[in-house]
Amino acid sequence: MFVTVDGVTLHVHETGSGTPVVLLHGWPDDGSLWRHQVPALAAAGHRVIVPDLRGFGASGKPAEVAAYDAPHLVGDVIGVLDALDVERAHLVGHDWGAAVAWMTTAVAGDRVASLTALSVGHPAAWRTAGWEQRQKSWYMLLFQFPEIAERWLSDDDFRNLREWSGHPDIEPVVRRLSDPEALTASLAPYRAILTPEALLLSPPPELPPITAPTMGIWGSGDIALVEAGMVNSSRYVTGPWRYERLDDVGHWIPLEAPDRLNKLLVDFLPKAV
Repeated sequence: MFVTVDGVTLHVHETGSGTPVVLLHGWPDDGSLWRHQVPALAAAGHRVIVPDLRGFGASGKPAEVAAYDAPHLVGDVIGVLDALDVERAHLVGHDWGAAVAWMTTAVAGDRVASLTALSVGHPAAWRTAGWEQRQKSWYMLLFQFPEIAERWLSDDDFRNLREWSGHPDIEPVVRRLSDPEALTASLAPYRAILTPEALLLSPPPELPPITAPTMGIWGSGDIALVEAGMVNSSRYVTGPWRYERLDDVGHWIPLEAPDRLNKLLVDFLPKAV
């Protein structure tokens, strides 16, 4: 189905009935990232809602970078809930989806029953995770340069993306990003939110505390995130906090460890909001 939020058409897939759970993907994926989680959660009694974030998949791709700032991304989550008549939902996010889920839970906590963040910790914890995290975030600075970043990623049949990302399902990703509009749109959240000033000079963002029950999940082989960014997220959570470290798992947790993730989600997500 498609819903329109603030003039942008968002593609949303819905499965099952029961307690609403919203699954938010990150870069460079779309909602298909969650294909192993959807049936498990639906079988466990959840109404599973999977949007393609703006700029990704079959959702609209505004040309203006400002259309991908934090208020718009958070507004999309709330807009999807409103369009589907969902008062409160559990949020599960990976990568950029986790960042959006953190921000949504902070500013619209009355709409969030629980938060599960994969790979990416609280924005302030991520920003203060130290020099190792800054080293791992080198690509975020590269992504700031229009045309240069697109060329670096796409040259030689996306060779750099293939080798650097280690994405376990890279062929569908490459097919989607082979559309120049889609490739540029996918980089827009970095350019709107993680500018060089924000990355290197600005203080960590100040957000209201996270009051919802929260679970952070991090893989020991993550190429982009250090463990401190997730572990230290507990400082910003006043509700119940749970941390799960997945050894021998990389960045792409929903694809690399689907059974382990499904077990954690079914265990953590109550069938009530």
